[in-house]
Amino acid sequence: MNSPVKGWRDRVFDAAVFFFVCVFVVFVLILIVSDVFYINKKAVVTVLTSRFIIHALWMSIWTSFSTTFISLLFAVPVGYALSRLRFPGRILADAIVDLPIVFPPLVVGLTLLVFFSQTSIGRWIQDDLGLEFVFQPKGIVLCQFVAAASLAIRSSNTAFNDVSRRYENVALTLGCTRLGSFWRVSLPLARNGIIAGGILTWARAFGLFGPLMIFVGSFRGRTEVLSTTIFLEQSVGNLEVALAVALLLIFVALLAITIIRLVGGSALVKR
Repeated sequence: MNSPVKGWRDRVFDAAVFFFVCVFVVFVLILIVSDVFYINKKAVVTVLTSRFIIHALWMSIWTSFSTTFISLLFAVPVGYALSRLRFPGRILADAIVDLPIVFPPLVVGLTLLVFFSQTSIGRWIQDDLGLEFVFQPKGIVLCQFVAAASLAIRSSNTAFNDVSRRYENVALTLGCTRLGSFWRVSLPLARNGIIAGGILTWARAFGLFGPLMIFVGSFRGRTEVLSTTIFLEQSVGNLEVALAVALLLIFVALLAITIIRLVGGSALVKR
């Protein structure tokens, strides 16, 4: 199909909107490049050799992957239920799923802290069951889960919404059960959207900061992650080291977004 011929007004309009694209992209790149030129070799060596920063990196990696795994365990059934089932309170449940996304980040940490330290249920979980979360590494995973799981659920829900129910109905007429049609039809077709949601959840958990400072603190060698390392290094005047860690987080975020774009693109091609 041939593209319509553009007049001079169309070209002016295209140039105008492209100008805003250039301004925004250049502004973000200038910020990143200025950080790159500010840090020095000593700061990079410190980031690569400090046992505390290496421990914080490992803590960020294993907690964020644990969070992503747990989030996907909830995201697939919850996303499918919100997409396919009709039940009382569905609209409210759908709204509550999105609530942590719009929470101010500090509210997540404060809410968890109050629950486990001030309520009888929270104290029973910690004291009687022995599941300690406050100022503990397990609390990092819990905090990340509350703050990031909604992203996986919403992405999963959107992916299932994009799968035509006609395919499921055909599977049912061919003798599949609801579980069989879900496992053999719906889940494979929604796979790319679920994977993209998992990557987005991991990136969110990997860079989480505010809630962690309130709920688990940032004790070196214990509950410190890369995002809180930035705060600790900046607070003692090591701005170059803080920026070096920040650039590492920016690189991780850029990598995650790129993978999401590639997964999303492959999903579109398959459809």
